[in-house]
Formats: sequence, structure tokens, C-alpha cells
Amino acid sequence: MTSQDATEANRSARNRRPKSLILDVYGRYSAQFRGWIAVSDLVTMMDLLDVDEQAVRSAVSRMTRRGLLEPEVRGKVRGYRTTPEADLLLADGDRRIYVSMEPATLDDGWVLVSFSMPESDRNKRHVLRSKLTWHGMGNLSSGLWIGPARVMGDVSQTLVREGFTEYADVFRASYEGLGDVRELVRRSWDIDALGALYQEFLDDQMPVLDALRDALPTEPPDAFAIYTKALHEWRKFPYLDPGLPSELLPAAWPGRIAADVFVELRSLLEPRAFNYAASIAAAT
Repeated sequence: MTSQDATEANRSARNRRPKSLILDVYGRYSAQFRGWIAVSDLVTMMDLLDVDEQAVRSAVSRMTRRGLLEPEVRGKVRGYRTTPEADLLLADGDRRIYVSMEPATLDDGWVLVSFSMPESDRNKRHVLRSKLTWHGMGNLSSGLWIGPARVMGDVSQTLVREGFTEYADVFRASYEGLGDVRELVRRSWDIDALGALYQEFLDDQMPVLDALRDALPTEPPDAFAIYTKALHEWRKFPYLDPGLPSELLPAAWPGRIAADVFVELRSLLEPRAFNYAASIAAAT
């Protein structure tokens, strides 16, 4: 299997969205572009990621209305730069994705978030649940969420930033129950669904990695495309998986293998992908 085959295999991966891919490009290659990318350059790079020009322009328009991008002309070149709101999102993403997250230990304990909202604030309830889910927390029971203790700082910051402090209480806890803590974990997280997502990542990316081990792509655009697509597929996991203790997970847990695959893909491709992005920026 050649590097060209790897590129084609990567193109078959599912659920790629233009907005998320654009954020991936801005976030990962921001040092090369200093937060601003010319429209023509963005179209060129997104074409390598199988997103056509019309889809790029539509996504950029939506992101501008959402307050994630701002139009800016440099010289005579029209482009878009990230807003402070987008910069916060991208910094959080980098912190989660590129800082190695070893599984928590049982001795670390747990964080519990208890909340109660009046029916008139049901929309806020949905937002709060979404925020807790994206911190990898599990739903222990109605209005009670649980996660490894190490996510407590991030969760507390989110509650303050989003204005939920009047509805929620945060506790540090240890499990002293009469049952099996593994059952508690299975009640709180959909472990099977998360494992299936990891397996999907492995099914998509293992053929890519096998091909790269035989022959790295010699063309920088190929490295950029393969790496950025893999990054896009990986990005969701640090938000869904809090790094539960290994002894609470199934014996054949695919998450650890998937993490190793992503790390190897990154080591093989990221320098070449950066070089390509830098060459595009230098030509503008």
C-alpha cells in the first residue's frame, strides 16, 4: 500500500464537517499563518481535505456570523483571522489534544456535579448537560454527573464562565458504595459506544499508518492532507473520554491503541504538514 493509497483511504473517513476542518487548519497551523489565512490559501488547503470552494465559503460565512472568524484585508489580499473567542476554543483544544493524558487512578477519586434548574430554564439545562458531556463526564443520575477528580478544575471554570454557579454544586468524592465500581462506570458512561468510536478511528487510520510505515509521502501536500484528516478524526476523543482508570475499562479497550496510533501518525507527518503550511503562508 503506497502513500497515495493512504491518502485515498483517509478520504473515506466519515463525518468530516467543513467548519470543524477549518478550525483544525487555523488551530494547528496558526504559528505558520499568525492567525490569518488568505481566502485563496484556505480554499487551496481545504481542497486537499476534500472540501470544495463553495462549502468553504459557506462555512466561513457561518463562522463569521458565529463570531469565530473576522474578515481582514492585508495589502490587497482578503482573508480571515480568528477572533478572541475562537482563540480560546483552539487553545483549549490544543491543551486537551497535545498534552498526553494517562488514565486516572482509582486513588485519585471523583468529582461530582449536582445541579437543579427550574423548568423555565430548560434551555440552560440542555446547555449545561452538553458542557459536562464535553468534559467527558458521565451521567450518574438525574441532575448528578461524575468524572475523574482531575477534570474538576476545568469543569469548575466552565460553570463559572457560562454562568451556571447558581444552579450547580461541585464535590470531590471517593466511592464507598456497596456495589462494583465498574457497574457505576457502566451506568454513567456509554462505554460500548465510546469503544466503538475508538474502533472506528482504528479501522480508518491503521491502514493509513501501515502505508506510512512502508513509505512516507514525499509531497508536502500529501502529508498535510493525511495528518490533518487524522487530527480531525481524533479531536473528539479528548472531549468524550476523561481518561477513566484502566481497571474499570474492558480488557480489550481500543482507546489506548488508538492513542498510540495518533501519536505515531503525528510524529511521522506533523513536521511535513507544518512545512507545507509555512510554504503556503510565505507565498501570500
